[in-house]
Order: sequence, then C-alpha cells, then structure tokens
Amino acid sequence: MTSVADLPLLTSGKVREMYDLGDELLMVASDRISTYDVVHPTPIPDKGAVLTGLSVMWFGLTEDIVPNHFVSATDGVPGDVRGRALRVRKLDMLPVECVVRGYVTGSGWKDYQATGAICGIPLPAGLRESERLPEPIFTPATKAEVGEHDENVDFERAVEIVGDRALMERVRDVSLALYARGAEHAAQRGIVLADTKFEFGLDPSGDLVVGDEVLTPDSSRFWPAAEYAPGRGQRSFDKQYVRDWAAGSGWDKSPPAPAIPEEIVERTRARYVEAYERLADEPFGAWRERTRA
Repeated sequence: MTSVADLPLLTSGKVREMYDLGDELLMVASDRISTYDVVHPTPIPDKGAVLTGLSVMWFGLTEDIVPNHFVSATDGVPGDVRGRALRVRKLDMLPVECVVRGYVTGSGWKDYQATGAICGIPLPAGLRESERLPEPIFTPATKAEVGEHDENVDFERAVEIVGDRALMERVRDVSLALYARGAEHAAQRGIVLADTKFEFGLDPSGDLVVGDEVLTPDSSRFWPAAEYAPGRGQRSFDKQYVRDWAAGSGWDKSPPAPAIPEEIVERTRARYVEAYERLADEPFGAWRERTRA
C-alpha cells in the first residue's frame, strides 16, 4: 500500500475522510478549515497533523477511563498521509454528540441568557459569559446532516434517541470523567478546557469505545489561562483568527467561502501548533518525525 488513493473511500466530511481497511478504518484528517459550516478553499498547513497527534496523546492518557478505537499511526498507514492519519477499529457509532461544558460560553451562553439553563439543566442566576460553572455538565446534541447544525437536547431526549437509558448513563459518566482528566492535564500547562465533545460507539462485543478525535482544538475550546477573565469572550487555540476575519470580511456566509489571507493562515497554524506543543510537552516536529514515512 503506497497511496491513500488505492483505498476505497467511505465518507468525506468537512475535515476528515474515512477509508475502508476491511476490519478497520483509515481516518485521515485534512488541513481544511470551515467557518459557518462552509469549507474555505485555503488550507491551514499541519492542522490535520495537530489534530491527529493530539488525539493519539489523549487516547494514551485516557485509556484507563474508557477503551478507544486507535490502532496505529504508522503500521499500515500509507506514506502520503502519515502524521495525519490513523488506523482505527470499526464501531457502531451512537447517534448523539456527547458535549461536556465546564464554562458558560458559545451556544450554552446563549441558552443560559434566554432560559437560565443549558440543555434543560438549571444554573445559578447571575453567571457571566465565560464564567466557570459550579461543576461540569453533560449536554448532548443531535448529529446534524451535512450543512446543518447540531441541535442541543436534554438528557431524556438523548435517551430516546439512543434507546438505552443505562448506556446513556454510562456515556454521560465517561464523558464527564474524560473532561475532568483533560481539564486537569490542560490546567497544569496553563490552558483552560472550557468545553469539549466526544463521540462514542460500541465494538462487536457491545463494549463502549470512544472514537473520532479526542480533546483537540477542533472538538474543544481551549483558552490561555493567563488571559482568562469572565465577563467576555476568550481568545482560543483554534480557528478563531479565521472566524474573526470571516466575520469582518463582508462575506455573506453562503457558499462558496472566500480564500483566507496568508497572514491569517500563518497565525492560525501557529495557534494550532502552540496547542500541540503545550499540551503534548514536546515540539510539534517530534510528532512529525515519529510518523515520517
């Protein structure tokens, strides 16, 4: 196997392609970036490798909490996608996104302003934007079709969607445990883990397994702790530079998305790489070297 083009393509999303390896999958993270659910024509160099390397690190740091689908980042991985591709186990994926929030921000902030709750979970009055919650909360969401937005739901609705209360209770407890592990690790490195989302599936034995990506800048809000201050939005280790530029560019947020200026690309790449290096305690080049073809 010399090229990913030799493999049967199963799905292609905004960021990832999935290829069939028989009993396993090849999960390839591209350098594509989107805002407002539209992919821009300009990639962010090394973004896919950052997401992949961080996921592998987190799989190792959390495997005592729940098994994961990771098999290898090198063996059986075509050379042209090394560093941003993983061999993973096939799972029967659950039809919900598993979101954990430790701070009131994003759609949770909008929900709280309107209702005093997030996904039906009542919260204390008077919380400010970006304020830490009394304790992390589990707020599931539906998995949207391509081009649509995920919809926040309460726990009882998630039980209905999955069809198994005991399984959803296990998913909730594992999600909260994963968030706690991630938040502690990040805090020790000067980073706030505001919220994150997980995807779970069942293996052929019916055991719960975490899949997809874990605790990356694309699936999580990471904030520099030294800059954190409640009462406003926070700077984050993700595509914020691209979002801010897109919001002020005059683009109407309908396809096609405009090309991203070189300066914004460089600053965004630097934020992703900084997130890797701070969380993984190593230069980004070390991951590249370990997965070199």
